[in-house]
Amino acid sequence: MPSKKVEANARIGDSYLIDLKSRQFEFQIDQPAPAGVDSAPTPLEYFLAALGGCMCTIGKTIAQQKKIDLKSIDVKIEGDIDTDYLLGRTKEGRAGFTEIKMFVTIDADMSQSEKEVFAAEIESRCPLADNVTRQSCINVIVK
Repeated sequence: MPSKKVEANARIGDSYLIDLKSRQFEFQIDQPAPAGVDSAPTPLEYFLAALGGCMCTIGKTIAQQKKIDLKSIDVKIEGDIDTDYLLGRTKEGRAGFTEIKMFVTIDADMSQSEKEVFAAEIESRCPLADNVTRQSCINVIVK
């Protein structure tokens, strides 16, 4: 089975502004005021955006493989999260999203049922959707 290592680095200093780097790309994460200065998306927003981007990428790949004349895929994603848990105000519940909804619009010459089958295949082949639904092991190694 072929394997590829994907890496990213994150560094936080005095403020909530986090500098990120992956390959040659540098970007930032921030928090809304009053914690941060709202100068960049939050980690949760990047997570949802990455999930949408992954769904679009895999959809395009599948369309090319199956020779589907795909004009576009639009993915709107919403996630519900218990902020009291992540802020340490309660130990009831969980830190992650309790539900993620993906509203997928496929512009292609396909019936509704064909679009639903296509969307299901996209979700099944999307690595980020897989990480969410199948819980990847996370090993925290403190240096």
